[in-house]
Amino acid sequence: MKKITRLGGALLGLALIASACGGDDSDSSSATTTSGGTATTSAAGGSVSCSGIKLAFLGATSGENGALGQNMVDGANIALDEWNTANKDCKIELEKFDSQGNPTQATPLADQIVQDKEVVALVGPGFSGETKATMPKFEEAGLPMITPGATNAQLQNNGWKTFHRILANDDKQGPGIATLIKQKGAKKVGVIDDASEYGKGLADTVRKELGALKVADDTIDPKASDYSAAVNKMKAAGVDYVFYGGYYAEAAKLIKQMRSAGVTAVFVSGDGSLDQKFVDNAGADANGAILTATGAPSNVNPDFQKKFNDAYKKDPTLYAPEAYDITNVFLAAIAACNKDRPTILKFVSAYDEPGVTKQIKFDDKGEVAGDAVYGYEVENGKIVGTGLIE
Repeated sequence: MKKITRLGGALLGLALIASACGGDDSDSSSATTTSGGTATTSAAGGSVSCSGIKLAFLGATSGENGALGQNMVDGANIALDEWNTANKDCKIELEKFDSQGNPTQATPLADQIVQDKEVVALVGPGFSGETKATMPKFEEAGLPMITPGATNAQLQNNGWKTFHRILANDDKQGPGIATLIKQKGAKKVGVIDDASEYGKGLADTVRKELGALKVADDTIDPKASDYSAAVNKMKAAGVDYVFYGGYYAEAAKLIKQMRSAGVTAVFVSGDGSLDQKFVDNAGADANGAILTATGAPSNVNPDFQKKFNDAYKKDPTLYAPEAYDITNVFLAAIAACNKDRPTILKFVSAYDEPGVTKQIKFDDKGEVAGDAVYGYEVENGKIVGTGLIE
């Protein structure tokens, strides 16, 4: 863990290169500084021009599950604010595209992103379904992208050269969830999913890993208001644990309906439900729920935690540290004089430096190194981290 306290040596040197990108070599001098692990650039006698360059974000920032995407935007903005403060002549903006997590809404937004030649890289998409729907467009356009939250375990198997993911996929999270349920002493487990790329993919992995412990399963329509068919199936099976693969808005409704029907089984869910709004919406019924994520916990890096707290008056939220790291990877590419899609893509694919969440290095399918899965429990209306699942 010692290497994730700073962004690493590459940015220290890249800043020197960046100051030469737009300056006059004959009379310019440059200096490199670091602030909380982030490289900054300054140049005398020359400036670094970033005119016509911007980053984009695609994901849900509104709608029932919009808090997850807003977390990503918040993390990205901290990195950009640091960069823009230190680089007055090289300011980079983040253009936000709100998909509400809906693949159908995300598809035309992807067209807008790829057609804007000033967009040189994408933070996102945020969710698995919209990633699957839009990746062919990003691949055709050669747009470098790194997702901070799309964890479906099949996304990396499509031959996409532009695809990168900064956290472990659901083939890592699913076994961690099953391990945790077994460690808790479960006797009978029910599994429910929301039929989404993310929810069903994760739930299917959990089903496989639970083996004979799984005694009941069902699928809900997240747009429906009544989940009684699934609830009654869990009740009839006498389960003592229920795993739900889906997002926090539906998770809150499901657990409330379970408790109203007298189902006292421990409620377990993945990173899609790991948001305070799940707890707020479910009220007291959320107490005792178990949540997991491959995303980094709020205290993964003290410096970033302080920056986030200073900016938003709260601790970092799920996927914010990942979005911060992603944005800094792209900024490192720009600092190294890569200012178009092909050169930034090449830079990202070869990247191997520490971030605040982990050592950031991608394999030939775009998967990041590392497979950490973290556990959480809801206690007295708050989500409390319980550490690595081992």
